[in-house]
Amino acid sequence: MQDMKTSVMLVDDHAIVRQGVRSLLALTEDFEVVAETGDGAEAIGLARDTAPDLVVIDLLMPGVDGVSAIRSIRTVSPRSHVVVLTSSEEDDLAFAAIEAGAQSFTLKTMLGDELLSTLRRAAQGEAVIHPQVARRILQAVRRVREPQRNPFAELTERELEVLRQLAEGGSNARIAAALHITEKTVKSHLSNVLAKLHLADRTEAVAFAWRQGLMKDSAGG
Repeated sequence: MQDMKTSVMLVDDHAIVRQGVRSLLALTEDFEVVAETGDGAEAIGLARDTAPDLVVIDLLMPGVDGVSAIRSIRTVSPRSHVVVLTSSEEDDLAFAAIEAGAQSFTLKTMLGDELLSTLRRAAQGEAVIHPQVARRILQAVRRVREPQRNPFAELTERELEVLRQLAEGGSNARIAAALHITEKTVKSHLSNVLAKLHLADRTEAVAFAWRQGLMKDSAGG
């Protein structure tokens, strides 16, 4: 038998949402709502005064938004486990909330039983991220960790040499002489370079070579 109930603070500017969650928790024997508000600024003071086990908070609120409130709540009541319950599926908001200190992230589309399960797991210290949000976070992490694609990867070694010579100010004749090939071959290589890099003309090719670090690599090598 559980003697101590998990204390919960509800933060949502929609009273009907707070009422719905409060009614859901009232049906259980292990949760107790100790505070609620629709105001982010007020939530910070309430968290400091009540130090709830769980803070269930929305992100989209007027005045002090959810992300700012989370950051302050984690400061004034570090023992509180912050559970985001929101209708927003914007990646930037989700990442910002997690960075601010939210340990769990759920969506308002979830069923009541799912929410109760999430809150019980959160009360045990488990971080619970809604599958949709977790999938997007993983995708974002993979994008960050993936090595940057080499912008010149499609060019052959000879085409790279031609582009380097061009970026150094070489005319077709000078490039041909430097690489011991004909001017016709230089023109052919340059056409391939422009096509592969989706560039309009020689000027764009020169700018692209410098901007993408090709000449730095050449100088370093």
